Amino acid sequence: MPEFGWADAVRQAREATGYAGEDIPRTVDAVRGRLRANRREEFDQELGTLDAGGAFEAFLNHWWTQALADTALDSEARELAIEFADLTVALRVRAEGGPTYTSVEVEQMIARKAS
Repeated sequence: MPEFGWADAVRQAREATGYAGEDIPRTVDAVRGRLRANRREEFDQELGTLDAGGAFEAFLNHWWTQALADTALDSEARELAIEFADLTVALRVRAEGGPTYTSVEVEQMIARKAS
């Protein structure tokens, strides 16, 4: 059976949610470029505290979701973008059999790295 990748998760989540918003690659540069200007400093600070691994993946998932929300045209589109992002991440994590983190857990990991 072929591996279930990020593109598969995005496609499946788009179909399930009806999300038709902007396609933002889940990369540091793409995410940073689509964040509102007032969020970029926080993004850069958090990025500087991370190593590779689970904390980095959780960080990128969080900020990818924020970038999708920041590009939404109105509150309804923002809610749909967040629903789409949450489902995409959940599908990918489930396929990998990896751990899931709450936003509180992500913030705690970042705070530990910063101290």
